Amino acid sequence: MSKLLQDIWIMTHDGTVLFKRVFEEKLNEQLFGGFMSALETFASQLDDHGLSSFEIGSKKFILKKGQGCYFVANFDKKVNPKKAQAELEEVAKKFIGAFQVELMAFRGDVETFKGFEKQIEDSLEDVVQKFQDSFW
Repeated sequence: MSKLLQDIWIMTHDGTVLFKRVFEEKLNEQLFGGFMSALETFASQLDDHGLSSFEIGSKKFILKKGQGCYFVANFDKKVNPKKAQAELEEVAKKFIGAFQVELMAFRGDVETFKGFEKQIEDSLEDVVQKFQDSFW
């Protein structure tokens, strides 16, 4: 697996962020979660499939839904979207596989999910690598 995904958020349908890994903290994670939940609710009113992707600046965001969660990731527009989507699918499978019991019993404590980054390091673009790539 290659490192295609830059930032990733895993949240409940109501917008509670269970896990996040972002390069630069630009906004409150729960604000982002609430925004994504509202955006998905709005998109679902327009189309039965809801939101699957959107773009902001040089980043493309993708969304996967499953097991009562939204999996949101962004990647550089130069990356093949199908490869990024497949990578996000793999992350979702790992998360659900690792935390299925915890998700069914979830009562608001997100500490349980903190160590997930170690399980998906092969999917996440490295900050140092991104910095080096900007110079080469």
